[in-house]
Amino acid sequence: MGKIVLFADLAGLVGQELGVSDWETVDQATVDAFARLTRDEQWIHVDVERAGRERGGTIAHGFMALSLFSDMSLRTLVVIGVSSGLNYGFDRVRFISPVPVGSRIRFRETLVSVEPRTGGLLMTRDCQIEVEGQDKPAVAARWLTIIFPEGKEP
Repeated sequence: MGKIVLFADLAGLVGQELGVSDWETVDQATVDAFARLTRDEQWIHVDVERAGRERGGTIAHGFMALSLFSDMSLRTLVVIGVSSGLNYGFDRVRFISPVPVGSRIRFRETLVSVEPRTGGLLMTRDCQIEVEGQDKPAVAARWLTIIFPEGKEP
């Protein structure tokens, strides 16, 4: 579990790193399942033999790494007093370096701003998926989420 903060105290964390998740391994079964689900079965992701021969191994989809933000962010920050949250989108997403299958990744986030919005708070965070042993992150994105206090629904 990550940093725990009350809804009312969230604005006090602007400019601070909210947390870093534990490392977790990206396996071929997960990449294959994502490929089937999204119908993106390009050989670089799913053909272990060819990718091994031509590129040194398969890599995860950039969108797969991005889709892990929701799950991994739950391990960096817990806001107490929230009834629900809505993904509001991204101001910027960059796929900077590959995620080799078998590598370990983690999530890092920093709170950029908190603004009143639609009965809740719009949180803007700079987020990254880091790959163990790589200097550059795999994914960097500015993520926007609206969270609603208990008793208020969207």
